[in-house]
Amino acid sequence: MLYSGATIVLGLIFPFLEYRYLKDFAHGVTVPVATALFSSIASGMLALTGIVFSLAFVMVQFSSAAYSPRLVLWLSRDPLIWHGMGIFTGTFLYSLVALAWVDRGGSGHVPFLSAWLVILLLIASVMVLGLLVQRLALIQVQGVLRFIGNKGREVISEIHPAMTRAEAEQEKDENISSVVASDLRVTQAVVHSGEPMAIAAYDVDALVDHARKADGLIVMPFAVGDTVIDGECFLTLLGGQRALPQSELLRAVRLERERTFEQDPNYALRLLVDIAIRALSPAVNDPTTAVQALDQITDLLRRLGSRQLRIGRIKDEHGVLRLTFPTPTWEDYLSLAFDEIRLYGATSMQVMRRLRTALYDLASEIPLERQTAARHYIAHLEAMVKASIPDAEDQALALRQDRQGLGLSRG
Repeated sequence: MLYSGATIVLGLIFPFLEYRYLKDFAHGVTVPVATALFSSIASGMLALTGIVFSLAFVMVQFSSAAYSPRLVLWLSRDPLIWHGMGIFTGTFLYSLVALAWVDRGGSGHVPFLSAWLVILLLIASVMVLGLLVQRLALIQVQGVLRFIGNKGREVISEIHPAMTRAEAEQEKDENISSVVASDLRVTQAVVHSGEPMAIAAYDVDALVDHARKADGLIVMPFAVGDTVIDGECFLTLLGGQRALPQSELLRAVRLERERTFEQDPNYALRLLVDIAIRALSPAVNDPTTAVQALDQITDLLRRLGSRQLRIGRIKDEHGVLRLTFPTPTWEDYLSLAFDEIRLYGATSMQVMRRLRTALYDLASEIPLERQTAARHYIAHLEAMVKASIPDAEDQALALRQDRQGLGLSRG
């Protein structure tokens, strides 16, 4: 709409200025030539727009069926798609507007500069078309996996600070809700009303500021990524001296119809696991895709393994606890990343070898305090391989390490 509005405004002003001040400018372009130019570009852009965006939506639908339906939202939100539609529409509209100024009132005048502007818009449209075709690489499995992995790496670097040695030693496994003082009275509760919505993000600074104003503690019982249904309390103010405006509290919690990558590393892992287990289904039977997904999953886990995960206890500048919300533990991340792949790929030698390699890599890179969970998982994986693969020689092969799945085995 912005592209269309700007084009119409420009089309009403620019040709008028040409007609008024450059009416006697000699350029040799005849009325029939200008009419043919503007008409052909206008009609051609309309057809091109329909073809290109039919292709784009087919691409999105293909990605949904081949990888995960949760990817549709993110592929369809690609800014290049909408800028492309804007440039195509702008070229079409300006061609029509310029055509209306050709031989206006029988003057025989042709808006020469507008003709060149239409040609420049056409060149820009062709360049955008090339970029859109290049975007087709995104539907290749490696492009999709890289896209999700990059989103996961961005959110991990944004919300999980690096962990020091002292913080690693102090890390505990209790649930975050257990450390909230139970003797604080409930001052205010915010209840969700309406259709089920996913918690997309918390405005941490705003919530801490609200809790400080009320001199209380805000407790969020749901984690980012959880779905809240009608009638559930998703915010509680404890020990506050006064109630807070509910509209301000609601603005500090962003609800969406679908989960987002923002503040939610679990979502990136969830999508990668979805792609892996879909590839491992009997209908697809593509363990190599699962191995490629494990490459990205391992990278995300290695980054998480060296960072603070207990980020759901926020204090104000005076060191007073003002906000708590649940966050996944290291064991939660391991379970999400590997459990379903381990179950669905139990009989795939390729997947078991890559999974074993991932676990050994994690066990050697993450802090000592988190290695126990990874080594326990290795023992569990070995027991599962022995139970699901009856042949002893195949068991021995499946228990080797191989970053390629099958291709270059290690000890």
